[in-house]
Amino acid sequence: MIVGPIINGAAIIIGGVVGAGLGNKIPARVREALPMTFGCASMGIGVALIMKVNSIPAAVLALLLGSLMGEILQLERGIEKLSLKLRRFVDRPKPNAALITSHEDFIEKYVALVVLFCASGMGIFGALTEGISGDPSLLIAKAFLDLFTATIFAITLGYAVSLIAIPQCIIQLALLLLASFIQPLISASMFADFSACGGMIMLATGFRICGIKSFPVANMLFGLVLVMPISAAWLNFF
Repeated sequence: MIVGPIINGAAIIIGGVVGAGLGNKIPARVREALPMTFGCASMGIGVALIMKVNSIPAAVLALLLGSLMGEILQLERGIEKLSLKLRRFVDRPKPNAALITSHEDFIEKYVALVVLFCASGMGIFGALTEGISGDPSLLIAKAFLDLFTATIFAITLGYAVSLIAIPQCIIQLALLLLASFIQPLISASMFADFSACGGMIMLATGFRICGIKSFPVANMLFGLVLVMPISAAWLNFF
């Protein structure tokens, strides 16, 4: 029975609806401060994951090649266009005065939030764990974190935050169903490099949320696809 992805997706939907409904009831200083805190937390998680690296050249090479693929395919541009359409569609019936008015500000935070929810190491590892052992505890723990995170960001980004549950569920379900086939092919060192590559993306996401530097985090996601094969090749040939 599939449990983790459903609970995790439901948490984002509930958090998004509650946060968007709160709107102006939350003081402006709180709406500005809490996302910064989550950005800082993302950077901290990223550093912790990077420390697990087995082969730093393999992780860096995967991130570079993945970013190149993302730039060529313009993955982030596509997510930006879709996010604006979702915003107009979802928030048109009841415009929320607390929403960020600038499209640029909305895109900046929304894309980072998509990466934070859909490509975090905890979500990917949790889905693989449930697929292999049937234990959904990691994804349930992530659901509690995502519930609070979605609530805070939906205060300014609106009901569109709830829709991030869709790609997140798709990714987690795919990993869960493929876990039994993937697990025999993965070594501890490959997963360590995978975690490190994800940590670099999480670190960049934190910088973006905090407004320090706008990294094209969505374009980096292809690195997660490439890092395990590159890690295996690096171990065999170097």
